[in-house]
Amino acid sequence: MSVIRKRTEEEMSSRQWERAWRQHWQKTGFSSYELRLKDSIAHGERDFLMQPRSLNREDARLRRIMSEFEQGLRRLHKLGPAVTVFGSARVKPGHPYYELSRQVGRKLAEAGLAVITGGGPGIMEAANRGAHEVGGLSYGLNIILPHEQKPNPFIDENIEFHYFFVRKVMLVKYSCAYIVLPGGLGALDELFEAATLLQCGKIGPFPLVLVGRDFWRGMRDFLLFMAEQEGFGTEEIGFARITDSAEEAVELVIRSLPPALWNHLHPIEARPV
Repeated sequence: MSVIRKRTEEEMSSRQWERAWRQHWQKTGFSSYELRLKDSIAHGERDFLMQPRSLNREDARLRRIMSEFEQGLRRLHKLGPAVTVFGSARVKPGHPYYELSRQVGRKLAEAGLAVITGGGPGIMEAANRGAHEVGGLSYGLNIILPHEQKPNPFIDENIEFHYFFVRKVMLVKYSCAYIVLPGGLGALDELFEAATLLQCGKIGPFPLVLVGRDFWRGMRDFLLFMAEQEGFGTEEIGFARITDSAEEAVELVIRSLPPALWNHLHPIEARPV
């Protein structure tokens, strides 16, 4: 294939993607964008505004943010050793990734670890379900959205959040490891949030395990390419292990725990599936 032909096909693909994106947002609509009213002069800018910003509104927002942090801290601070499982909300029961996540939740609970997820359907539901089925602790940190997300029925305690960033703090703060199964933009956001904190020494050192070799292969290759381009050192992308096995993922977590935590684990006897 000639270089010109390849570039033409890439351009056509990009345009199709752009059209699909615009059609999607025309249907769903845009959320309000805030800008100080006095900073807007031109008529076009005034049309751009949907809400003025004021100190009173900002104070109210700050109180809501603080309230969500306080809720999370109060309800999670007594939680014992826990692992957060990230993954898609769109995978249905019976899908191989759903069943794999269910096994991950089960193995974590059997090892004596609490399971934390984003509380929604799909991969999150499966991990909570696996823990719940063997009598383990199962927590959901649910994000309030206009679509797609509602608490799954396998949660012992559900905590709801309006702000994604507050929820991410809680998902990371109370875990001693992270397991990431296939997902979308949300899972990538959570994955790289944890990876960046680990890389910078803000948390951990904790294991960050990716489950699903075929799914994560492309990302691993791209990270290696970034390292070759001196985006970061090769030693810094060792943040993740990739496996297809729920048992191996949980074993990696257990082996990495400091000895002081082992005495706090209360394993559950394995039950027939």
